[in-house]
This record gives sequence, C-alpha cells and structure tokens, in this order.
Amino acid sequence: MDRELWTSVLIAIRRAATEVGWHGGRRRPVYANWLIVAMYVWSVWHDRPLSWACRRSSYGAMFRPRKLPSVSQFTRRIKSHDCQRILQLVHDQFAQRGMMTDAVYIDGKPLVVSAVSKDRDARSGKISGAFARGYKLHAAVNAKRRIVVWSVMGLNEDEKTVARQVLLPQLPPLTPDGLVLADSNYDSAPLHQEVSEPLGVWLVHPLRGQRRAVGAHRASKLRQMPPSRRELVRLWEQHPELMRFTYKSRQEIERVFGVLTCTAGGLANLPAWVRGLDRVRRWVGVKIIFYNARLVARERLAAEAAA
Repeated sequence: MDRELWTSVLIAIRRAATEVGWHGGRRRPVYANWLIVAMYVWSVWHDRPLSWACRRSSYGAMFRPRKLPSVSQFTRRIKSHDCQRILQLVHDQFAQRGMMTDAVYIDGKPLVVSAVSKDRDARSGKISGAFARGYKLHAAVNAKRRIVVWSVMGLNEDEKTVARQVLLPQLPPLTPDGLVLADSNYDSAPLHQEVSEPLGVWLVHPLRGQRRAVGAHRASKLRQMPPSRRELVRLWEQHPELMRFTYKSRQEIERVFGVLTCTAGGLANLPAWVRGLDRVRRWVGVKIIFYNARLVARERLAAEAAA
C-alpha cells in the first residue's frame, strides 16, 4: 500500500510540475521543481525536517534521487511560487474538487504548540475546556470524505469568519439545495446572509441561544434574521426528529479528523521544527494530500477487487 501510495503521489507531482513549468529565471535549474517538491513531500511523510531530506541515507528503494541540493538551496526553493503551485495542483487532483456532492461538513481542529514556544505566528485561543497557543485547521469535507477546502489560521481566528471568507466561497459544486453541516459555533446571521443565500446552499447547525428569545423579543429577533436562518429555526421547532437525523451525518468530519491524525504518517502534533504560519500550512497541506491520496488508492483497489 505504501509503495502504491507513494507512486501515485509522485506521478501527480511530476504531472503538476509539467503543467506549472519554470518561472524562476531564464536558465533551467539544476534541480527540477518536481524533485524539490518530491523531497519535501517525502520528508513530511516520514515526519522529518528539511535537512533530513538532503541526506542520501534518507532514501531507499521506493525513492532515490540521483542528485540532492544543499539544505539552503532546498529550503529556499520549496518556498517558491512554482513549488507552492505544484502542491496546490496535487491537492486538487486527489481531493477531486470538481466532483459533485450533496453535502459538505465544516469544522476546525486545533494545532497546539508549547505554551513557552517562541513562535511569533502562534496565537492564543480557546480549545476544548481550556486556552492554548497555536494554530487551527479549518476544513470542509464532502460526502466522499475528501478534504476539499482547508485553511490554517491562528488559534484566535473565529471559525465563522474563516468559513465565510475562505471555506464556503471555495466549495466544490453542490447539488441543488445542497447541505453544509456545521456545529453550533457556526450559528451566525452574517454567515447565512453572505454565504448561504448567494451560493444557494442550506447551512444546517444546532441553534444557539434560541431558547432565551421569547415573546416580543423573539419576534424582533426573527425579523432581523436572514430568511435561511428563520427557515432553520422553523424546521428545528416543527421537525426536530428530522433535523436530528439529518444533522447526524455531520459526525463524518469527526471521523475524517480521526483518520487524518491516527494514520501512520498522518497529522499528529506539530513537530518542534514546524513553526511559523507558512511552514505549518505547507506541512498540513502535505498531510492532507496523503490522506486524500490514500482514499483514492483504497477506492481503486476496491474497484479492482470487485471487477
């Protein structure tokens, strides 16, 4: 499985590098873009720092480059626009963003660093039952369990704001009246008004603080809500069993986060050498690439076994 997984990722990297080309200057580099990206992906897959990828002893039969750049050249090249574009194209291929889906699940996962870390980009924020410093992965997962859209922000960034400005505007194509399921943290009138209605999707989440609104105060609040939020209130009040049955499928994103973090080579705690927002985003992005690639490989093997 590991060999098939790596082979598929390497083929995707080479294909994306051919599409991106070279924009670093007139002369072609000694070390091609695909090699730089492949070395970085290899090191992230093995949870090792960049310097490890520049040692010949770090490679085996599955992947053995003929020439290796210096550490300084490798760290400089992986930050280039071409390499970032290659990683984005590889993600898009395995996430299959063009695939139609009828439901999308959104949520956030904290990525905590030490309380005494000197990371300047790490921010303080609330996690389950406590406060911590670090980052947060905001993700949108489709019905096929693909992580199709994601973003890493500081831990202090509000989930509703990130969903409104980053995740939902970049959603894959949804069927008519498609559903976006989230937890109660996403209960926001601006989120309904700016995203749910223009995109033609239904934002479904548990209601927060609705029981405290009674009488004239309740009527006033309902009038101020967007139409999609008022309809959501009506459905939760008149058809609670149906809404609970529909909302139950949101647990899929919890399972996705579980697989993403528990699989060998997956997204565990951030290593000590992954600090700074740019580095964290690249690291998390590669982990998501391997997660989606593993799903594609398993589906292909299952199809071949069934044939």
